[in-house]
Amino acid sequence: MATEIERKYLVHPKAWQQAKANAEYSHLSQGYLSLEAERTVRIRIKKELALLTIKGKSKGISRLEFEYQIPLNDGLALLKICQGSIIEKKRYIIHYDQLTWEVDEFEGDNAGLIVAEVELESENQTFTLPPWIKEEVSDDQRYYNSNLVQHPFKDWE
Repeated sequence: MATEIERKYLVHPKAWQQAKANAEYSHLSQGYLSLEAERTVRIRIKKELALLTIKGKSKGISRLEFEYQIPLNDGLALLKICQGSIIEKKRYIIHYDQLTWEVDEFEGDNAGLIVAEVELESENQTFTLPPWIKEEVSDDQRYYNSNLVQHPFKDWE
């Protein structure tokens, strides 16, 4: 059984522009086959890789997560039958203070949104925030990717 323990943060756009100057990114497309409260089922395409991910309901900042590589053609076909819109984003991988941060710059209907995530070993793990972090939004469901497909950032007031 796999447990994901993750914190999510908004990013200072100007400070982030400097931090990402030399960072590489990958383009991701992802959609959701299931958006039920008890579980989400996601398909993600990254270059020539397709991943099927099942996540359980969050309990604090933890939840069950299972991820499997599937054939690319299957992933592309599944992306066509997803619920809501497809999320398009650039994902940067940044190493800071012995942790790996994933910073997503959203495109399309979610353009303008920049979210950083860090996976932890425990819910109580202490760590230093990078200087480009603005505020924590781990408990704000609006920032869940599964919510952004139904309520995109462009529609927020």
